[in-house]
Amino acid sequence: MDGTKNMRIKMARMEAGLSQAELAERVGATRQTIGLIEAGKYNPTIKLCLAMCKALGKTLDDLFWE
Repeated sequence: MDGTKNMRIKMARMEAGLSQAELAERVGATRQTIGLIEAGKYNPTIKLCLAMCKALGKTLDDLFWE
């Protein structure tokens, strides 16, 4: 993952008014996992990517691809 993807995820979460813990709860992950994804230190599974997109009202293209 690169820095722009990480920022897109964080910005989408903030726009949705969610904390890392709230997003984690919605997608069945831990707050630590969300933090690592936003920091670019964890590559989420496609299942988690899709859950994050659904929770944030975004597409895979919006959050993860150029």
